Amino acid sequence: MDFKQVQQSFIDYIRDPQRPVPVGVPLARMQVYRELFFNNVMGFVSNGFPVLKSLYTDEQWQTLVQAFFGQHDCKSPVFIDIAGEFLDFLQFQYSPMDSDPPFMLELAHYEWLELRVATAQQDDRQELIGKEDITYRNLCLAATASVAQYQYPVQQIRPDYRPSEPLVNPVYFCLYQDEVGEVGFLQLTPLSAQVLGYLTEKGQGTFDELTQWLAATYPQMPTETLTQGCLALLEQLATKSIVRGV
Repeated sequence: MDFKQVQQSFIDYIRDPQRPVPVGVPLARMQVYRELFFNNVMGFVSNGFPVLKSLYTDEQWQTLVQAFFGQHDCKSPVFIDIAGEFLDFLQFQYSPMDSDPPFMLELAHYEWLELRVATAQQDDRQELIGKEDITYRNLCLAATASVAQYQYPVQQIRPDYRPSEPLVNPVYFCLYQDEVGEVGFLQLTPLSAQVLGYLTEKGQGTFDELTQWLAATYPQMPTETLTQGCLALLEQLATKSIVRGV
């Protein structure tokens, strides 16, 4: 075989031990190579999704990670990137089994989002603002914050609490870095989530633009009520550094 064929046979066996051992290479040696690669990926995935892992037996979890290891082509060796690749695998390649909970994808996304927020970097173009700045500054969602919506109470899931049905109404969260760099969790009302969703989609916006959009979105509500509610919300979010000035 030429070098590329030899190389491919190494890759095939490392990804799936059911494949033939490369010609001329002792089995014991290939098993060492494989264990090194697989154990690294297993560690990355297990550390990135500890709650999801806790819902499986060791054998079930190893089978799941092996499916990811064998079937998915990762583009990066970086820890945070491998976590994102695992989520992509679950969303687009994996066929759920009876042992998988119905909230598997949402819980995996929630844990990945927590990891992404924890490792996010500040954007130097964004500034901390005070309450007095809100009505005249361009506002944005902090680069270290993200908003998400879930059909299951993902923040409560654990080995002894596994909901079998989605909620009647979805839950909304903002995950953000606090002043010491720890991940904070803020549950949002639907309207609050829409305000942050607006800033996420637009990139930035003024208070007047936000209130005009709210008035058009909720014509049944008094404009004064929407304006005061939006101002109070943005003041709260500014104190947590979730909303910043551009």
